[in-house]
Amino acid sequence: MTVSELTHTQLWRDYVQNCQQLIEPTNPLLVSGTLTRVAGLVMEAVGLKLAVGTSCIVFLPNGTSVTAEVVGFSGERLFLMPSGDIYGLTPGAKVVPAEYSGTAPRVGATQHPRRRAADRAKHISVGPELLGRVLNGAGEPLDRLGALQCTHNVPLYSRPFNPLERAPIEKILDVGVRAINTLLSVGRGQRMGLFAGSGVGKSVLLGMMARYTSADVIVVALIGERGREVQEFIESILGDEGLARSVVVAAPADTSPLMRLHGAAYATAIAEYFRDEGKHVLLIMDSLTRFAMAQREISLAIGEPPATKGYPPSVFARLPQLVERAGNGRRGSGSITAFYTVLTENDDPNDPIADNARAILDGHIVLSRRLADAGHYPAIDIESSISRVMASLVTREQLNQAQRFKTLYSRYQRSHDLISVGAYVGGTDPQLDQAIELYPALESFLQQGMFEQENYAASMDKLAAIHL
Repeated sequence: MTVSELTHTQLWRDYVQNCQQLIEPTNPLLVSGTLTRVAGLVMEAVGLKLAVGTSCIVFLPNGTSVTAEVVGFSGERLFLMPSGDIYGLTPGAKVVPAEYSGTAPRVGATQHPRRRAADRAKHISVGPELLGRVLNGAGEPLDRLGALQCTHNVPLYSRPFNPLERAPIEKILDVGVRAINTLLSVGRGQRMGLFAGSGVGKSVLLGMMARYTSADVIVVALIGERGREVQEFIESILGDEGLARSVVVAAPADTSPLMRLHGAAYATAIAEYFRDEGKHVLLIMDSLTRFAMAQREISLAIGEPPATKGYPPSVFARLPQLVERAGNGRRGSGSITAFYTVLTENDDPNDPIADNARAILDGHIVLSRRLADAGHYPAIDIESSISRVMASLVTREQLNQAQRFKTLYSRYQRSHDLISVGAYVGGTDPQLDQAIELYPALESFLQQGMFEQENYAASMDKLAAIHL
């Protein structure tokens, strides 16, 4: 082949390559569609073929728009879930994929360039600039402190990595709460459930851990709770000290179920970013039950049949997908220690979400209404609570002390009625005699003021002082 022919061939290759680069971002299937039906929470559109999870813009006649996401399809119909109010929508409204509409997807509040077909996952903005900020489920600031200036982008839904690559749980995380530090020791990278009914002090306990923990960064996700509680948690419970090293993501009950799901995923993605930067993160999510309810709303709306007490099967698939993102990263990186609150309906610990969460978490802390009604705070039911990794974290001496504490406390509780009516005769049961003698010290040990910090070393000293 002559030099002229080689030059011509190279020019032709360059020309073809340039053409490929020009047409690569395009997708002939991504054209505008038409809104045909709105029923409850779900909008139906035709004329588009989009992947589940794709963001869309629905244009209203008055020139405004609504952001929505593809949550399912049936034949030629797409099911869209709006991220905000849909007032003003009319039949035949134009539906356009967000990446081609000139409007960026709301999650992360960042304009992203067109992505290849293999990378259509939502990306969010993260970085140390998030510390001290309060955001909604779409990544938009709620604190009126200005726009976010983050330079890092990560997927909203990260892919799971090989579980064998996770670093083991080897070190204790000091949460600043005496009863948890000593009797329910939590390790860095552990996932714990906080099981409680309404009004038993779970928010106060979460705030104590957020303020007093030894973790480097705290990420708080308030999912599906009352809007009033957001400001109350930030100002009264978390405080300025806690907020300074925290990121708060709030998706209250009046937001769409899509935003509640995104809020939980967004908070987890932020925690993953700091973990990968080598930080030890405390992730607090209140609540896992509201996350499950949001998924239930979406699944039922698009026609998925209910299975267990009204919950479709997809709910029980999404829970472990969310929870498994927390934990230790690869060796040499940081950790995410997560506390997920689980609301027990009518104080029933065996409702479907509570039962499923108990199976996929590394332990659970149960808050008792009986203790809360008696003014015993934090109202931790030490008999029903357990940390599944505690035995591999603490010394044999501490483990024996914790077991002895629980034995005596439980022995007294079982005989409480007998003791209270004066029917028990001292000397009959040596173990019960010791439980009666030590009970005031045991009960005092379990109680701790809302603004009282107790580090791990001080907690162990107080446990040793009981002389079990």
